[in-house]
Amino acid sequence: MRHLFKIFLILILTILPVHSAIKTGVEYKIPIDYSKLSREELDTKAGFYYNLALKTFNGKVNAEMTSALNLYTMLQSQNPENTFYNIRLGHLYDLAGQDKYAKSCFYAAIGSDETQAEPYFRLGEFYYRRELYKRALKFYKEAYKHGFTTHYETLYKLGDIYEKFGDTEAALKYLKLASKQSPNTELDSKIQRIETANQLNREYYSDTRIRLIER
Repeated sequence: MRHLFKIFLILILTILPVHSAIKTGVEYKIPIDYSKLSREELDTKAGFYYNLALKTFNGKVNAEMTSALNLYTMLQSQNPENTFYNIRLGHLYDLAGQDKYAKSCFYAAIGSDETQAEPYFRLGEFYYRRELYKRALKFYKEAYKHGFTTHYETLYKLGDIYEKFGDTEAALKYLKLASKQSPNTELDSKIQRIETANQLNREYYSDTRIRLIER
């Protein structure tokens, strides 16, 4: 069985660079022969390059991201229903600007297990970075619904988007929840600013209602 697995990996390594280049328009090269590694070792290598890619990413696909993409593509091809591999691939494709494949991976992760919060969060991030805030809000709310109730980034982005939409009450709700998870002076200043705006809104609408009654 192990012999067959090695043959399978060799075949994957042979066709993957060409397939990836066609698929994403990015030339991937594998500098190391991974054909003799076990699945666990491949998983470890993929995680190593993934974390390194996030640290070194500067807007362009680099060697670390290339290695992570190749390794997770190999692992995902062996287990297409694995939500973790799909999420990692989607995140890398998102950073690489490969929108179609990023969304495809995130939706595949949701399709495999719709109870997980992370793929919803990643889709929220995808749309937020592209300033599609209405769509981003939808997926951040799904991430919150599916368990990210104490996840700082989800809470902060929900508050930030509600502020952009002028809903100061909702913005304060989520930003204060975010502050409980990770207090910081920048967030405190943002909350204070919104609280001031919220108070002005209340006074304005209260005065308007009184004037309408008096008429």
